[in-house]
Amino acid sequence: MKEQIKHTICSIVVLLICTQANAQQDPHFAQYFDNTLFVNPAYAGSKEVMNVTAIHREQWTGFNGRPRSTTLSLHTPLPYESVGVGLTAVNDNIGPMNQTMVYADVSYTLKFKNSKSRLAFGVKGGVNIINGRFSELSTTTENDEKLMQNVRNNVNPNFGFGIYYHLPKFFVGVSVPKMLERSYYDVSKTNLERRHYYGIIGGVFDLSSKWKIRPSVQVKMTQGAPVSVDMSTAFIYNEKFWIGALYRWNAAAGGFLQVNVTRQFKIGFATEFGVKSIRQYNSGTFEVLLSYDLRFKNSGIRSPRFF
Repeated sequence: MKEQIKHTICSIVVLLICTQANAQQDPHFAQYFDNTLFVNPAYAGSKEVMNVTAIHREQWTGFNGRPRSTTLSLHTPLPYESVGVGLTAVNDNIGPMNQTMVYADVSYTLKFKNSKSRLAFGVKGGVNIINGRFSELSTTTENDEKLMQNVRNNVNPNFGFGIYYHLPKFFVGVSVPKMLERSYYDVSKTNLERRHYYGIIGGVFDLSSKWKIRPSVQVKMTQGAPVSVDMSTAFIYNEKFWIGALYRWNAAAGGFLQVNVTRQFKIGFATEFGVKSIRQYNSGTFEVLLSYDLRFKNSGIRSPRFF
């Protein structure tokens, strides 16, 4: 009986994606604060070193057709340090649908005299490659043309922009990573990549000589879906160990642990559990993060960055 319920819920999720994509959103990441480049190109080069970050997310484990997302980002300032460049790639799977997003990012940063504040403007451009095995679905309506045709390597170009303001211990940004609302495939003109609006804010505060606290909030809005609000608080010990809690408004709660193995290499693990009734049909959501700063000989050891 439980297996039938799982399959039924999974089918509902897939059908919502395929037939009413007005509610489809870009993938969530619990460790969003380490994945800013994915949504905001103005972040490119802001760490002042070349950084490579990878996150893999398994959502609703034990659930057939569950969402699975992997992101890889690389960004660096150029020798003329007001300019930053980056590259982001995301592979997102849910049910019979697969998306691969590849985007290049460019930023320009304004530096203010006698101040450590920075104001960056960024643009991104790339493609979303879409594949769908919709003919494998069991449907209640025979010969539904929207679900009879598979989609193979449908390429949707897109572009976006962002603004990012930061100090050594404070940051705020707004962005629209995809400006164009394009159809996922030709059969359905209502099945669109919806425009997403992001806002993020956070800071780092000293609690003692060893402990710091870093609260942050990310807001995501798109047509046809509830506003998504991610809140997290990290406690940082000796600039090496990060332990925190996170909450996605009316959706999920969880925690994360990150360790700076060296001043260049960080690993992280996050888990979250839904607060809706679907929680009883899965074993939770898990994420793994790897992040590395490439510091070249002449760059020296810079102050640690917390975002």
